[in-house]
Amino acid sequence: MKTKITLLLIALSVGFSTSYAQQDEECINNLSIFDSYAKNKKYDEAYESWMKVRKKCPKFNRAIYVRGEKILEHKIKTSSGADKIAFEADLLKLYDEYNKYYGSKFKTGKMFAKKGNLSYKYRKELGLSDEELYDIFNQGYTQDLENFNDPKALYTYFSLIVDLYDAGKKSAQEMFDKYDDVNDKIEEEVGKNTLSLNKLLKKEEGQELTRREKSIAKSNKSYLKVYDDISGSMDTKIGDRATCDVLIPLYQKDFEEKKNDAKWLQRAMNKMYSKECTDDPMFEKLVAQKNNLEPDAGTAYYLGVLNEKKGRVSEAEKYYKQAESLETDPLKKWNYVFRRAEKNKKKGAYGKARQLYREALQLNPSKGTPYLRIAAMYASSAKNCGDTTLKKRAVYWLAASEARKAGQIDGRLRSVSSKTAASYQGLAPDKTMLFTEGLKSGDKINISCWIGASVRVP
Repeated sequence: MKTKITLLLIALSVGFSTSYAQQDEECINNLSIFDSYAKNKKYDEAYESWMKVRKKCPKFNRAIYVRGEKILEHKIKTSSGADKIAFEADLLKLYDEYNKYYGSKFKTGKMFAKKGNLSYKYRKELGLSDEELYDIFNQGYTQDLENFNDPKALYTYFSLIVDLYDAGKKSAQEMFDKYDDVNDKIEEEVGKNTLSLNKLLKKEEGQELTRREKSIAKSNKSYLKVYDDISGSMDTKIGDRATCDVLIPLYQKDFEEKKNDAKWLQRAMNKMYSKECTDDPMFEKLVAQKNNLEPDAGTAYYLGVLNEKKGRVSEAEKYYKQAESLETDPLKKWNYVFRRAEKNKKKGAYGKARQLYREALQLNPSKGTPYLRIAAMYASSAKNCGDTTLKKRAVYWLAASEARKAGQIDGRLRSVSSKTAASYQGLAPDKTMLFTEGLKSGDKINISCWIGASVRVP
C-alpha cells in the first residue's frame, strides 16, 4: 500500500505542485483516496477525504484545488436549496484559497474571473446585486489586468456596467470608458493569439507542426472566434446608448477639460468614427486637437477621412498612406490597408483593391476576409472577363477557390467560406458545357480583363 501511495505522490508531484515540508501521513492517505475517486468522476465518494486534506494540509498539493473544483461543481449540480447555496459559496472560497496558496499557478486575474463568472451564474441564489457582481470583476481588472482575460468574464464585466448605467448608477462616460477598457483588452488578447497563430501558419508552410503546436494553433483559432463574438455582443449590448445624439453633446461638454488628454481624444475619435458621426464639426475638432498634441497613425488616418469628405481625394490618399507608413504594429496596419482596399473596391478599382487585400494578407495571414473580398470581385466581374460563355463562367472557379482559402486559414469564416464557395461553384461551367467545348479535367483556361489569371478545369 505504501508503495502505491509513494508512486501516486510522485505522479502528482509531476502534474501538480507539492509542498513536501507539509507532508503528513494522514494527508498522503486521504490525497490518494480522493484523487483516485476524482479521476474516476466519483465525486461524492471523494468529498470527505478531499475536505480532510484541504483543511489540514492546504498547501500540500495543487490537486486539492484542481480536483476540488470538479468535486464542488458536481455537488452544486446535484444539490438543491440551502445545500446548493453552501456549495456555491464554498467554491468561491476555494478559488480564494487556490490563489492564496498557489498564486503563481492561479493568478489573481484568473481567480476574479472565475469568481465573477460563478457569482453571476448563481446571482439570484447568492443574493448578489449588480453592483456587487461588477465589483468582483472590477477587482480582477484593476488588480491583475494581464491575467484577467477570460472572454466570458470580460463580456459580463462590460454588460454589468451597461445595466448599471440603465439603472442610473453609472454615468454615460463611465460606460463608454469601460467599453474602451474592455475593447482594448480584447484587442490585446486577439493580438497575442493572432501573432502566435501566424507564426505557426508560417512554419506549417515548410514543415508539419508537432502535436503540441497543432493544439496551440487550435486554441488560438478558438480564442479568436470567441473574442470576435464577444466584440459583436458588446456592440449589440451598448446599442443606441452610443448614438451620435448621445456622443456629441458628451464630448462637447468634456472637451475643454479633456483636450490635453491624448487617450481621451483618441477614444473619442474612435467612437465617433465607429458610430459614423464624422460629419459633425466635433469630430474634426477632436482630430485637429489630437494631431496638435500627439500626431500618429490614427490621426493621419482620420485626417484622410476628413479630406475625403471634403472631396480632396488625392490629399486623403496621402494621409491614408501616411497612416500605414507610421504604424509599426502589423495587426493595426492591417486595418488601415484593409480599409483602403475596401474604398478601392467600393469605387470599382478592383485591381488596386486586390493588391491591397493581398498586402493585408501578408500583414495578418490568419484573417481570411480579404480572400472573400477578392472572390466577390472576381464573381462580379465574370460577365466582363471572357469572350465566350465558358470563359466567363470559368471565372467562378477562381472565385470559389479564393472563397475556400478564407475558411482554410480563418476558423471564424469556415461556414460563410464554404457556403460562398459552393454558391460560386454552382455558377461555373457544367459537364455538358465542358464536353461541348472539348475540355477535360486539368485543361487550362486563361482569364482576361483585370484579373489576368488562369484556371484549370477541376
